[in-house]
Amino acid sequence: MKLELRDSPGQLVAALMPISDMGGNIKTVIHEHDHTAGRGVLSVEVVIEIPPELLESLINRLRERGINVLRIGEERMSYRQSVILIGHLVHTNLGDTVDRIDQTGFAEVTHMSLSMPAIHDRTSAQFVIKSLTREHMQQALHILREVARQKDFLLIEPLEF
Repeated sequence: MKLELRDSPGQLVAALMPISDMGGNIKTVIHEHDHTAGRGVLSVEVVIEIPPELLESLINRLRERGINVLRIGEERMSYRQSVILIGHLVHTNLGDTVDRIDQTGFAEVTHMSLSMPAIHDRTSAQFVIKSLTREHMQQALHILREVARQKDFLLIEPLEF
């Protein structure tokens, strides 16, 4: 499940408790607080095992707690691409850079590894982008090229995907 939580203390526990209370097995939680989705919310990926007949009840309990269920089931993004960005990534609103891909609905930044050598030096980041199709990946990379141009980043793309 991909969940959207309010960015405030206790929200992760509020999301996990209904799963546990219903006898679900929480296998993995991916919660990177530094990578917010904007608007005072952040996204969390949770891999769970729960009997299918309890899923609808679980979704209702999560919604009652103000937790938005963004996705359920198998991962829908099947094309994966890694790129590297170099520049003043943090100082030029890293969240905005990620949001421009994520807001398309057909591509998402699913992982990011960041290296910050010093406060005034350039930052480098590896982004993993997933998309629905090859064509969508091309569109996402086009968006990223435009962001790199606007924010004066060096974009290093792989030769193929």
